[in-house]
Amino acid sequence: MPYYKFDLVVGQEFRNQGTIILEDISVASDRADQLADELSQVKPELKARGCAVRVTDADNQELYRTPLDPVPRWSKSPERA
Repeated sequence: MPYYKFDLVVGQEFRNQGTIILEDISVASDRADQLADELSQVKPELKARGCAVRVTDADNQELYRTPLDPVPRWSKSPERA
């Protein structure tokens, strides 16, 4: 099973959030989505900064990226908010 590294992306900076062995990229992307959701709740100020969580492989190749705020606030209608 491969290693996947998770980073918090803040502008051009990558802040290591840990490495884990997972079955495949599908499971790793689910974990990245969970991490993004948790970070957006714990540190809501990161959403306004356009931060994201990315997943890379052992060769540091980016495989997946998910924003902390997937739907910008300006595009949310009152019914969805």
